[in-house]
Amino acid sequence: MATNWCWRAIIVLIWLCATITTTQAIWLDLPDSGTKCVSEDIHNNVVVLADYSLINNQEDSHLHPGATISVKVTSPYGNNLHHKENVTHGQFAFTTTESGNYLACFWVDGNHHAGSRMSVSLDWRIGIAAKDWESVAKKEKIEGVEFELTKLEGAVEAIHENLIYLKNREAEMREVSEKTNARVAWFSIMSLGVCIGAAVLQVWYLKRFFHKKKLI
Repeated sequence: MATNWCWRAIIVLIWLCATITTTQAIWLDLPDSGTKCVSEDIHNNVVVLADYSLINNQEDSHLHPGATISVKVTSPYGNNLHHKENVTHGQFAFTTTESGNYLACFWVDGNHHAGSRMSVSLDWRIGIAAKDWESVAKKEKIEGVEFELTKLEGAVEAIHENLIYLKNREAEMREVSEKTNARVAWFSIMSLGVCIGAAVLQVWYLKRFFHKKKLI
């Protein structure tokens, strides 16, 4: 009975970690002119893997042979990680070196039919979801329960790293908020001091003026 309960607990944990794993299948409708972008907040030292392909968004219509798109992926500091032009599909992969928003932008090239609605299918995998578990299993010669436990261990490590990252980001945001509040408080005090000083000078000037005019 205890053994069955343990197996059920393991299965539930594997399912929970699988649902928490970061993977996104995105469908982007591209305008005739302009750029459509998608961003993801990722911390450093994380593997990112993505596949994209151009799709005609009209029913009963095939993709025009000359229709192509351009793709550009940049880091939070604007470094170019992937840039392709005149393509219909592709893939990009990299390991993050800095924390922040990573941006993937798509736009339609000029050689497409006017009025045709183009879309991009983007399969964006991050961290544990981007890992090739089949290669790991073959390399380490593991299978069955051991293989699932290895995946579970990797998922738990990824979740732990994400929690630490979120904790650090929360601390950074709290520090920024406290500094901003302190600056606002000092600015308010300075503004109040300037107003009081201006009022005192105005009263002093008016009193002196009236004395000269012998009005008081």
